[in-house]
Amino acid sequence: MKTIIHKANTRGFANHGWLKSYHTFSFANYQNAERMNFGMLRVLNDDVVQPNMGFGTHPHQNMEIISIPLKGALSHKDSMGNKRAIEVGEVQVMSAGTGLTHSEFNDSKTEETNFLQLWIIPEEKGVKPNYEQRKFDSSKQKNKLQTVVAPKDKLEANALPINQQAYIYRADLEGNQSITLNPKSNNNGFYIFVVNGALEIANETLSKRDAIGIWDTKNINISAEDNSEIIIIEVPMN
Repeated sequence: MKTIIHKANTRGFANHGWLKSYHTFSFANYQNAERMNFGMLRVLNDDVVQPNMGFGTHPHQNMEIISIPLKGALSHKDSMGNKRAIEVGEVQVMSAGTGLTHSEFNDSKTEETNFLQLWIIPEEKGVKPNYEQRKFDSSKQKNKLQTVVAPKDKLEANALPINQQAYIYRADLEGNQSITLNPKSNNNGFYIFVVNGALEIANETLSKRDAIGIWDTKNINISAEDNSEIIIIEVPMN
């Protein structure tokens, strides 16, 4: 088993006034040669957007982009004609492929919006752009994994499709509960991000916004010491 620990206070940070952004991996002005990616996971940003503010229209190409709101809502508009809000409990995926533009905005006059944005490197370039979002039943992730994103050719239940052999799971664990992870492929690793709570994973104690990457193993046990919310990204390591 190989591991890498990313404690919350070691992340890159940018304060733009309207946006506070924590970067797990190198992004924009935060550049760290030891933090370029975890396998095919290229970006994990923890963004807080102030009321009535947002990201203007900007382009993406050849990247799988996943947004997960943790607080508030985010209005989305893109060059494919999609225009809707994404709220807590929902997950949004965009396969940028040959290219698209989009904007994201916090329409609230009083509340901050906090969301995670993940970028996963696709297994094929130049695909037709795609956008989907879906609300997931939180009861289905209580003390177990709920698959919210999966490869487009291996979709599980009502998971959202991406162009990579990668999966994203959510789980809400009560104190003293545990789950076991088994990779779909020997080439896959797990990046486990603690949204809230306290857990023991691979003999490491992790708390809010800490993360651990684990690979070269057949199983991983996750034990919650307190009520905890986690997001797990399973990606090919090469």
